[in-house]
Amino acid sequence: MDLNYTDEEKAFRDEVRRFLAEKLPARLADKVKQGKTLTKQDHEEWHAILNEKGWLAGNWPKKFGGAGWDAVRRHIFEDEMTRAAAPRIVPFGLAMLGPVLQKFGSKEQQEYYLPRILNGDDWWCQGYSEPGAGSDLASVRTTAVRDGDHYVVNGQKTWTTLGQHANMIFCLVRTSKEGKPQEGISFLLVDMNSPGVKVRPIILIDGEPEVNEVFFDDVRVPVENLVGEENKGWTYAKYLLTHERTNIAGVGFANAGLENLKRIARAERSNGRPLIENPYFAARIARVEIDLMAMSITNLRVISQAAAGQAPGAESSMLKIKGTTIRQEINALTRTAVGPYAMPFVSEALEEGSNLGPIGPGYAASATAQYLNNRKLSIYGGSNEVQRTIISKAILEL
Repeated sequence: MDLNYTDEEKAFRDEVRRFLAEKLPARLADKVKQGKTLTKQDHEEWHAILNEKGWLAGNWPKKFGGAGWDAVRRHIFEDEMTRAAAPRIVPFGLAMLGPVLQKFGSKEQQEYYLPRILNGDDWWCQGYSEPGAGSDLASVRTTAVRDGDHYVVNGQKTWTTLGQHANMIFCLVRTSKEGKPQEGISFLLVDMNSPGVKVRPIILIDGEPEVNEVFFDDVRVPVENLVGEENKGWTYAKYLLTHERTNIAGVGFANAGLENLKRIARAERSNGRPLIENPYFAARIARVEIDLMAMSITNLRVISQAAAGQAPGAESSMLKIKGTTIRQEINALTRTAVGPYAMPFVSEALEEGSNLGPIGPGYAASATAQYLNNRKLSIYGGSNEVQRTIISKAILEL
């Protein structure tokens, strides 16, 4: 793989930089830099700006309204987005459901849902995990029983990220108890405004209600909301997870976090000198930077395969493991660099409109919040232990 950008790719990078300089609201960039909580309106505002430019769905083919970028341009775009402190693109509709509908959905589903994802008419969340069915996803117990032109859904989903904002949820549901557990699962699209749907927030260790429980009590879902074939949902779920796990690698977020860590280490002092000159601390930064460079190259390879029509397999698990551990190490080093100012953590100070200022330097306010929140990275999307099992079976044949 040639890691040098062509002239055309450099021109695209310059175009992205100009666009971000002109169109990214300073208010949103400041919130991202300070680690403050982004509201639903913040995400929707940035979503609309990108959609107007035609850059919201870089991973979608042009025939579905996407930008149709190749792997390198997508990498450039994501890298420049994080460098400019732009809000992340919420992935559930664009990076997860969209590719599934494009590959397995009916023409009617594609024509109806894909434009609504782009226009922001629907905010999607993911209904995979359940109590007792997290990494062991084949154990899902939420049922969908056929009743004429509808499925009647009963059960519970948990750890539903940003479900408090969503009006739609794509779910794995059990439509058969015959055969292997994987053979009785279907992929269903559910309107969260339907009677019988209840959302209850879960307050995380960083004080934020980022995830939720979602309950289904005799919820009636039209049969046309079934994606693909009944009892074939496991195939679609695995296809979606390869995209999710590649996205979880978070190369752009890691790059931005590493640059922030270096800035802090230059500002903080150790024995009268900048912390970044401390041999032990500098060695830890160098180690994580080397790992990040290697992961970035692997990420490009996997994205290239996906762009060529191949669904990444165990490679996605490798990226998920390495990407999450790198980001967690950067979070840990940031707290170490901030020192005692990381201890008085007040989550309310990160809320919009709060009159609570940081204790110590401004960059200290979000260090602990990000550290605590990102402990989840090695669990969600399939725990890292499960990913190692996938690698051992698929690659090492153990």
